[in-house]
Amino acid sequence: MQHRDKIILQKILSEIDIAFEMLGDCDEISFVNDEKLKRAVGMTVINIGELVKNVSDDLRSENKEVPWKAIAGMRDIAAHKYQTLRMEDVYNTVKMDFPDLRKMISFILEKNIQE
Repeated sequence: MQHRDKIILQKILSEIDIAFEMLGDCDEISFVNDEKLKRAVGMTVINIGELVKNVSDDLRSENKEVPWKAIAGMRDIAAHKYQTLRMEDVYNTVKMDFPDLRKMISFILEKNIQE
């Protein structure tokens, strides 16, 4: 793994942790009604998507289980179509998809430490 990829993956984990921390035990209705929280969590989604776009092609090819394109696509929607972005989708992405993404990224980092 390139050193640059390692740094990017660590930053992705950090952004995921920030999103978890911000959401805490907030339910979907409370999230949708909290403009500051929506914007903050939306920004972490954008940050993660932007980071993913900078991962090397080699790393992507070696780790096809990670939905790299979908993550980048979510970023594009969050950044460019913010007014039509469904905040319920952002909430569900963080609550349902980020835990699995965190596991996948952690596994990639761990397996490359052992090599």
